[in-house]
Amino acid sequence: MSLIEDLEPWFYFTRFRDQLSVFSRTMLASVATASCTNDEADECRDDAAALRLKMVAMVVILMAGVSGVAIPLVGRKRRFLRTDGSFFVFAKAFAAGVILATGFVHMLHDAQSALADPCLPESPWRRFPFSGFVAMTAALGTLVVDFVGTQFYERKHREEAIGVKTAAAAAVAATTSTSAEEDITVISIVSEPEEKADNVKSPMHIVGMHAHAAAHRHSHPHEHGSCDRPAPRERGPGHAHEEEGEVSSHVRHVVVSQILELGIVSHSVIIGLSLGVSQSPCTIRPLIAALCFHQFFEGFALGGCISQAQFRNLSAVLMACFFAITAPSGIGVGAGAASFYNANSRRALVVEGILDSISAGILIYMALVDLIAADFLSRRMSCDIRLQVASYMALFLGAGSMSALAIWA
Repeated sequence: MSLIEDLEPWFYFTRFRDQLSVFSRTMLASVATASCTNDEADECRDDAAALRLKMVAMVVILMAGVSGVAIPLVGRKRRFLRTDGSFFVFAKAFAAGVILATGFVHMLHDAQSALADPCLPESPWRRFPFSGFVAMTAALGTLVVDFVGTQFYERKHREEAIGVKTAAAAAVAATTSTSAEEDITVISIVSEPEEKADNVKSPMHIVGMHAHAAAHRHSHPHEHGSCDRPAPRERGPGHAHEEEGEVSSHVRHVVVSQILELGIVSHSVIIGLSLGVSQSPCTIRPLIAALCFHQFFEGFALGGCISQAQFRNLSAVLMACFFAITAPSGIGVGAGAASFYNANSRRALVVEGILDSISAGILIYMALVDLIAADFLSRRMSCDIRLQVASYMALFLGAGSMSALAIWA
């Protein structure tokens, strides 16, 4: 009995070693570069026609992306396309539906198809839903990045506001002391009454030691959910008169625009690469139409967030250009790698499935949390029935249209 007890740890170690060996062989088989059979793609293979279609795709997809992201940025000073206009809210709801359907119907489905491909070993790829797990992990990771980014920008914004307050107080103190030396009386001008202050973007300059405190007393936030008062105007990026603890809408727009660009850019590159490495015109043609459609509306949603974040012109142009060139660049890189990259190998299936899952998680989170919930649960939406109906119709129409494209691409 004692001998058996002594050998028991060695028995478990041997089992663990055997299981580890089996897992290692399975993973090595999963990343093999040998081609899996794809008779349908081979039947439609035409390298010359595919290359011509890729050149066309790079041009038209670039134009679609540039048009979509430029409309909100160029039109933000036009009354019809301003970010606080009803048409912009309607169009942004449609774009949010397109992004949501891209994540659920296209990216997540493609990831599931790749990771559950019969060419891959059954264990572990078909014994565990890796696509859903990776998408969930990506969504939670996006939540963490969203939270940390918001905290960082709010702290930075608060420090800038404190710096402005300190400088203003020092300037007022210097003016007061100078006036006292010259026997000049400093008269404090009281700001507008409290009932009128809600419609004023920023209080007038007040001469006196407690000027900034007076400005704060007359800038109380509106009651949440009240539809009687007019909606507050958006503040500029340099505004330093916010209540402490008040979440700045500008800070949220900055974080949302950057995370949304990250998610859109990542999946645009992946789809571009998938189109670029394909040598089948039958696959490329429907992909061009689908990519043009969702690049335009994803660009519109991103351009709207950039416009609401009120970036400087150079920063806004750089973000817009970076978005516009990602999908065409992915197509170009994929076309160059098509000669030696085997898109039907096990390694390609695993990499494509994991990257599609990550993109799906990011897009689903951004669509639901930072686009749909942020707009549809806002005070403005709850107080305007016509805007609610139009926005919900646009949301479902966008999601349905992008979902319908899955029939062909």
